[in-house]
Amino acid sequence: MPFSLYLLGLAVFAQGTSEFMLSGLGPAIAADLAVSLPAAGALTSAFALGMIVGAPLAAILSLRWSRRRALLLFLLCFLFAHVVGALTTGYWLLLAMRILGALANAGFLAVALITATDLVAPDAKGRATATLLGGVTIACIAGVPAGALLGQLWGWRSAFWAVAIISVPAVVGILHAVPTGAVETRRPSARRELRALRRPRLAVTLLLAALVNGATFCTFTYLAPVITEIAGLGAAWVPAMLALFGFGSFIGVASAGHIADTRPIPLLGWGGLALCVGWVGFAVTAGHPVAATVLVLITATLSFAVGSTLISQMLYAATEAPNLAGALATAAFNVGAALGPWLGGLAIGAGFGYRSPLWISAALVASALVVGGTAWATGRRDAVPPPDGEMSPSMR
Repeated sequence: MPFSLYLLGLAVFAQGTSEFMLSGLGPAIAADLAVSLPAAGALTSAFALGMIVGAPLAAILSLRWSRRRALLLFLLCFLFAHVVGALTTGYWLLLAMRILGALANAGFLAVALITATDLVAPDAKGRATATLLGGVTIACIAGVPAGALLGQLWGWRSAFWAVAIISVPAVVGILHAVPTGAVETRRPSARRELRALRRPRLAVTLLLAALVNGATFCTFTYLAPVITEIAGLGAAWVPAMLALFGFGSFIGVASAGHIADTRPIPLLGWGGLALCVGWVGFAVTAGHPVAATVLVLITATLSFAVGSTLISQMLYAATEAPNLAGALATAAFNVGAALGPWLGGLAIGAGFGYRSPLWISAALVASALVVGGTAWATGRRDAVPPPDGEMSPSMR
């Protein structure tokens, strides 16, 4: 893989740390800013919503920019949002900075996904996607637990400062190593590219990605109280469990990279079924520390294996939307990132306890299996040639 692809992964590492680190900082933010835990969890949903809106808008805005210019501007905006977030003492300003940072992150990731796939062979999109998303998984392994540890030692603001500092070498690296790339010489038709959403394969893949990632974020956002309140482990275990989740995510993305290019359907089918069983098992056994520890690893591995495969399949399916392909993948991923914490917060706020996000994760993956299975069966049925002497509907 090209060296510049790993530099993009470094920036994604900083952004992934920011997006996920509130799973370990939520209680501290809630206490410091005098808000409820679901309100602190809403900061994750707000970030995801900002990425959903920002991905297509930023992709269209940056079409006439060079790739390097777009990446640098988005990353600098992201850095600024975290400096302000670290300095603020008010919840609403922090919320605004999370949205601003999300808009910048969305633009960066949308451009980075297309840049990454352009740097490799046409049949290596899965491996390029896995390499780029490796920055996210390393964020889960190292960045998020480190953020939780910093939050325990020096307060949650120190984690925001750390993200800003990590972004600086990424800016320098992109400036010197990422190719400028071509600039659009004609104004592209956003309407034409958005019509690609009408393609059944792409629309179904977008929905599946939202459901699977919604399940991941639903539990991950509230993993800290699950570990401390349900499993009965001390607060000192939270960074270790977050690191374990991150290690599982790394295994999932790394192992799925090549399979996503060659055998995506078996991976999605069997992997999705195993993931659903894993979430149910986690919900049932969350009160047992050993079982909870094992299932943190298993569900993380399966979640990111299935999720990264769905993202690469979107890039393969969006051939009619070359400029918006990365934006569509980013938006779908973050629809789930917004949906999951919101549903988990509703369940906790309604009094169903900290175990409820696990059941919601299982339900979301089960819904994905139903949708995906129905689409697959329908596609196979439509592909079967009609009996002799009978015309198919398309021939009439």
